[in-house]
Amino acid sequence: MNPLFENLQLETRRHFFGKSARGVGVTALSTLFDRDLSAAEASGASTAPVTNAAPSGILDSYHYPPKAKRVIYLFQSGAPSQQDLFDHKPLLQKHFGEDMRDHFEMTERLTGMTKNQKSFPLAGTKFEFKKHGKCEMEISELLPHISGIADDICLVRSMHTEAINHDPAITFFQTGHQLAGRPSMGSWLSYGLGSANENLPTFIAMVSRGTGRPNCQPLYDRLWGSGFLPTQHAGVKFMSVGDPVLYLNNPEGFDATARRRMLDDLARLNHKKLETFGDPEINTRIQQYEMAFRMQTSVPELTDFSDEPQHILDMYGPDVTTRGTYAYNCLLARRMAERDVRFIQLYHMGWDQHFTLPTQLTGQCRDTDQASAALIKDLKQRGLLDDTLVVWGGEFGRTSYCQGKLERDNYGRDHHPRCFSLWMTGAGIKRGMTYGATDEFSYNITENPVHVHDLHATMLQQLGIDHERLTYRFQGRYFRLTDVHGRVVKDLLA
Repeated sequence: MNPLFENLQLETRRHFFGKSARGVGVTALSTLFDRDLSAAEASGASTAPVTNAAPSGILDSYHYPPKAKRVIYLFQSGAPSQQDLFDHKPLLQKHFGEDMRDHFEMTERLTGMTKNQKSFPLAGTKFEFKKHGKCEMEISELLPHISGIADDICLVRSMHTEAINHDPAITFFQTGHQLAGRPSMGSWLSYGLGSANENLPTFIAMVSRGTGRPNCQPLYDRLWGSGFLPTQHAGVKFMSVGDPVLYLNNPEGFDATARRRMLDDLARLNHKKLETFGDPEINTRIQQYEMAFRMQTSVPELTDFSDEPQHILDMYGPDVTTRGTYAYNCLLARRMAERDVRFIQLYHMGWDQHFTLPTQLTGQCRDTDQASAALIKDLKQRGLLDDTLVVWGGEFGRTSYCQGKLERDNYGRDHHPRCFSLWMTGAGIKRGMTYGATDEFSYNITENPVHVHDLHATMLQQLGIDHERLTYRFQGRYFRLTDVHGRVVKDLLA
């Protein structure tokens, strides 16, 4: 059987004349427009000049000398409470139970969950804070392991965002826009810089469920999707049960030689279609089939922890060998970093503590504290932290007033986008520094505000990219991760 001949046999008279008409039209149009300009607009590539040779993406070279080769983003889905973890406010405890409106005017919009409350009682944390490291960074007792790496991280207490509900807020952090449909940050990096390892995806996502509130806000595949970029730049989700990647193994009785022969025939058919239609998604399919074939060897090796010393496993904690846990994903992220995966995204669900916060938050911290700190230590001891940018944080903050009934040992917090905390490290980020400040009630930012677009611009800067110059033409305009906003926060850079 000749697959190309079989394909031609299926071509109808209508197909033939349809292709002929398109060919004549394309030939005519090419005489009317400058071909180079047309090609640039068709690909969506930025035409800005660049310097320094870049690896393999749409950019011919970096805009700046890069500090980071890769990103590990530890996204804490649901919004960790800054008042209980990173932003100690003793006055909340002093005025415990008093109505927030007795102290200042509440100008922030409220969610539907608390807008009809008769009172907004202030809720101080029940957890102790202490200063840690030479930098004397103040961190909650709930995070003893992260406290131990205080001199290695930069704590930003002045983050703010625009969304007040989870889905648009998470979408905003991933894509720079509250509405779904735009590329995620990992997709932008795949598009701009390309792959550094041909045997693994450029962008990988992993999801774990927390013990604090395991059935809280859902996460959707579009959060690591490519939006309007070609789908070859979408993130590949590693599954927590079964095969890490769906349909990676050959069916029973079908060996690697047969798979290779089948893929070669399929590639010839797809190339023929690509020549005919010029659809970039056909090229994406060709590349994805080849990547899947290579991953049949690379993924089992990546996920095999048998070569990890016991002291490394112990450092990540007791859950490290349990598939689907945050600790397992953190160690897997380090192994991906060693293999030059460009963007590694971990999502840990369960940080949405509207009620029974003291119990739920304790569980969430137990899930993540040891493994987060172990990842930083592990990267550092292997020399990978110098060129790996690590970010830890959620989509917004929590209110300083209690949602529902307030008790001394039990309270909950609603959503608060006006100020919250996040930490980052590695790849030219200042370490042992606390940046920004909020007022005595953790309601407003008082020093050095950092917007989501500012964070994205700063991350891209460390990756050697000018956030205003990595663009893609779609529906008549040039889009970018930071939309029409964003500034590099140079105070965060070493």
